[in-house]
Amino acid sequence: MKQFLNNLKGDKGIWSFVALLALFSFMPVFSASSNLAYLGHGTGNTLGYLLKHLGHIGFGFAIIYAVHTVPYLYFRSISKVLLPVVWVILAITMIKGTVIGGANASRWLQIPFIGISFQPSAFAALVLYVFVARYLSKKREVPIEFKSSLKELWGPVFITLVFILPSNFSTTALIFAMVVVLVFIGKYPLKYLTYIIGSGIVFLAFFVLLAKAFPEAKFFSRVSTWESRIESYTTNKPEEDDYQIEKAKIAIASGKIYGLGPGKSVQKNFLPQSSSDFIYAIIVEEYGLVGGFGVLILYLLLLFRFVVAAHMANTLFGKLVVIGLGFPMIFQAMINMAVAVELLPVTGQTLPLISSGGTSIWMTSIALGIIISVTKKEEEILEEQKKSAKREEALQKMIDEHLQAEENENNESYSIEDKVGNPMDAVANK
Repeated sequence: MKQFLNNLKGDKGIWSFVALLALFSFMPVFSASSNLAYLGHGTGNTLGYLLKHLGHIGFGFAIIYAVHTVPYLYFRSISKVLLPVVWVILAITMIKGTVIGGANASRWLQIPFIGISFQPSAFAALVLYVFVARYLSKKREVPIEFKSSLKELWGPVFITLVFILPSNFSTTALIFAMVVVLVFIGKYPLKYLTYIIGSGIVFLAFFVLLAKAFPEAKFFSRVSTWESRIESYTTNKPEEDDYQIEKAKIAIASGKIYGLGPGKSVQKNFLPQSSSDFIYAIIVEEYGLVGGFGVLILYLLLLFRFVVAAHMANTLFGKLVVIGLGFPMIFQAMINMAVAVELLPVTGQTLPLISSGGTSIWMTSIALGIIISVTKKEEEILEEQKKSAKREEALQKMIDEHLQAEENENNESYSIEDKVGNPMDAVANK
C-alpha cells in the first residue's frame, strides 16, 4: 500500500479530497437505492446497487491513475483529433438515443455488444474544454482576429452545442457558460465575446420558435419539458418536477441540524431520483446541515486546490486545462445542490463523485486525471530541481575536498620549517 501511494504523483490535496468524496458516497448511495431496489425486484435489497457503485468508483480511480501518468501536453493534440469523432457520436445519439427504465432518454447511447449506456454529451464537454484551451494557448505573432476565431474556435464550439441542445438544454447551457468563462480568462477580446454571447441568445430564441412552429417534430420534443420546468419553477402550477422538489424540501427540513442518521431517510422511498439527481437532499435528511455543509466544504476545498494547481502550472495550456476541466465540476455540484433547495429549476445534473451512475463518475475521473497530470508535471520539475541542486552541492563538496587536499600536500612539500633536524647529530653525539 505504501509503495502504491508513493506512485501517486501530482497534487496530494486533490487526491485526498476526491478520495473523501468517493468514500462518503457509499453511505448515501447505499441508503438512497432502496427505492430502485423495490421498483426493480421488489425486495428492497440495495447490496447489488452498492456493489455496482463500488465498481463504478473503483474503475473511476483506475481511470484517474491511468490518465495521470500521461503527460498532459499530449491531450492538446488528442482533443483536435477526437472532436470530429465526438460529433459523429453525438449525431448518432441525437438520431437513435435509447430508452432507460421505460422513459425517454434521448441523451443516452448504448454501446453495442456491451450493453452499457452512457451520455456522449459528458465526454463531448471534456474534449471541447481541452480544445478551447489548446486554441487559447497557441502562440500568435498577431492578436486574435474575430473572423479567424469564428472558424477555428467558435465554429467547433457551436457545432458541438447544436448536437447536444435538442436533448439536453441544461448541459448545453453549462458547457457554453464554462467556455465563455474559459475564453474570458484566456484573454479573448471582450468585444468579440459580447458578439458571441448575443449570437448564442439569438440562436436559442430561434430554436425555440422553430419548436413552436413544429411541435410534433422529434428534434424539438424536449422543448416542452424545458418550458414546463421553468413554468413550474416560476409559478405554483403542479407538475412532476414540483413533486420531486417538494419531497426534496421535506427531506431537507426533516434533517434539521444533525439529521435522522445513516440509512434512516424516509423521503428516499418517494423521490424518483434519490440516488442521483436528488442525492443531496437525502444527505441532508440523514446527516443534517452538518453533513450538507461538510459536502459543500469538500467541494470548495477541491476548488481551492484547482485554483492553486492553475496558478502553479508552468504553461498557459496547463493553466487553462485545469480551469476548463475543474471549474465545471464544481459548478455542476453547486447546481445540483441549488436544485435540491429550489434555488434553480430541475436540471438533471448529478453530484460529481457522489451520485450513482457510471458515465458521470468516469467522465469526472478523466477530467481529474488530466488535472492531476498538470500538477504532476510541476511536481516532477520541483523534484528534478531538488535533485539537480543536490548533485551540484555534492560536486562542489568533492571539488572543495580535492582543493583542500592539494593545499595540504603543497604546504607539507614546501614547508620552510626544519622538522627532520641535522642528520649528522647521531655521529656528532658519539
